[in-house]
Amino acid sequence: MSDSRFWAVVPAAGLGRRMGSEVPKQYLKALDIPVIEITLRKLAAVPQVQGIVVALAEEDRWWDRLGLTFKKPVRTVIGGEERIHSVLNAVESIAESFTMQDWILVHDAARPCVTLTDIGKLITEVASHPCGGLLAAPIHDTIKLERPEDRDVEETLDRRRLWRALTPQLFRAPLLLKGLRAGARLPHQVTDEASALERLGHHPRLVEGRGDNIKITRPEDLELAELYLAREARALKL
Repeated sequence: MSDSRFWAVVPAAGLGRRMGSEVPKQYLKALDIPVIEITLRKLAAVPQVQGIVVALAEEDRWWDRLGLTFKKPVRTVIGGEERIHSVLNAVESIAESFTMQDWILVHDAARPCVTLTDIGKLITEVASHPCGGLLAAPIHDTIKLERPEDRDVEETLDRRRLWRALTPQLFRAPLLLKGLRAGARLPHQVTDEASALERLGHHPRLVEGRGDNIKITRPEDLELAELYLAREARALKL
């Protein structure tokens, strides 16, 4: 990948209603630091990443208050109604000179616990893959499929082939752009970048990542993220 160019894209236009907070989840603080700042500083520390594009809600009034500065360029774009629209807007803002050697690394703003080791592992393992791949975690719980009419169990799924999709997700830039444009009309069927590529007939690589790479969605997730981040900080000081 020595001749490749990498951009990181961070969808951050969500309002995070399930958090029950007036402040979007990405702007809440973990260990007294805004979650989005922790996330962006980790992405900026990835050697291959040359720039970051953050997709913000049109009515966002928190970003400018952060006053963040980075050694790498960080630009913002207006996001869309759903995640796929935000990612598409961000990718299209840098799409003029894409080649098949270029890559887009998409990461949730509300996943501050990702490790640089896992990001490096993802980049290494998909380097020669025809489309790209994603961090994911094998499912160890027993998984039930509900009957839609009454929420009784319809069947128990075979968990041996089931994985929980994480981010970052890393794809060849032109293919991702094509997949996002095609999937933008079906936002409820394309819930991550991998599913956009799958709809084009591609088979992204699953790269096993750490299970503590959680997405902050509910209040209890923020407490758990603080525990993981504090543990990471202690380990870095050793």
